[in-house]
Amino acid sequence: MLVTGRLIDLISPGRLIAFEVLQEVEKGVYASDTLRERSARLERRDAALAGQIVFGTLRFQGQLDYLIEHYSGRQAESLDTAVKLALRNGIFQLRYLDRIPVHAAVHETVELVKHHRRAASGLTNAVLRKVNRGPVKWPNEAIGLSCPAWLLERWSRHFGREQAIGIAKAALDEPIPYIRVPPGSTPPEGAELEPTSIEGCYRLLSPPTANLRLHDISSQAIVPLLGLEPGQSYLDLCAAPGNKTRQALETPLALAVACDISAARITSIPSICPRVVLDGTETLPFRGKFDRIFIDAPCSGTGTIRRNPEIKWRVQEPDLASFQERQVELVSRALPLLEPEGRLLYATCSLEREENEDTVSRVLATHPEIRCTQQLWRVPGRDEGDGFYAAVLSSEAG
Repeated sequence: MLVTGRLIDLISPGRLIAFEVLQEVEKGVYASDTLRERSARLERRDAALAGQIVFGTLRFQGQLDYLIEHYSGRQAESLDTAVKLALRNGIFQLRYLDRIPVHAAVHETVELVKHHRRAASGLTNAVLRKVNRGPVKWPNEAIGLSCPAWLLERWSRHFGREQAIGIAKAALDEPIPYIRVPPGSTPPEGAELEPTSIEGCYRLLSPPTANLRLHDISSQAIVPLLGLEPGQSYLDLCAAPGNKTRQALETPLALAVACDISAARITSIPSICPRVVLDGTETLPFRGKFDRIFIDAPCSGTGTIRRNPEIKWRVQEPDLASFQERQVELVSRALPLLEPEGRLLYATCSLEREENEDTVSRVLATHPEIRCTQQLWRVPGRDEGDGFYAAVLSSEAG
């Protein structure tokens, strides 16, 4: 987007950055990464507004598109992309944000549209003038929950209708931030914390600051399944950005190796353990075996929709089979490196059977020496934090 001096003068920095980020999300980027980069130089108030608009617009996109059609009489998908995004932004602010002046939301949204498609500014103004906070009778449950119908149906089959609705409702809430304070460590100065049921995991009650490393509670609940003990050897095949590696290193291990396919992302992992850039689906370059292996596998991420709401509009059902192929290959490459009576922890932040139980079943079918000794589900709406699946695979003594 070409930003002119006039546009900067007419539109607040927070709204302008939010619109630019959502344009990039339409092209396939992740909102959180792009928002962090684009808002780094904003004042705190403007950065907070940009975040509210970006994530709120994505969370409520299903409702917002219905309201666009309701107020305009036109299909949202028939509109120019910039006009559609601006209308989503404007309606979200007017309907869902309490402290936004109506005139500011309307005027600045119209100015955005003028910059991109002047002919649509009248339509934009007319639509926004109709927006109110009154109750809406949504035409179906999927729109009311702002969740694709196919995902809601899948979750209903897998978890039951009540839990499926709970997952969709949880995805409309802002996520609670959590941090990790290893047992025996001193909490960050100035941070207001509340302990959780997971040892070392705390809810952050004060606003997050740049020096705090957030670590979701469900993610922290997975690592203990490894049963790490002092002196063991440990291999993490999909380690970036390193939160779980850091948690594993709280145990004094004889050897810990962190691997990832991304050379850029692996730099966030502590240099106190060896870091290796590799593709875990190819032949692994290790001669020895490991007592514990962890695979936090690449996946659809449907368990993280509350934090990454664009996922529910981006992922498609055919994608799940391709994720499974990579996941099966990762586990199959790692198993020969597992010590007898060792333990491999397979985990995803997906809610989809293909990436979880079905992946484990495929692995077990071709590795009779391996058994699944434990499975864990964390389900949004039922459990705190992201959705996670984990399975502990153990080898028989040789």
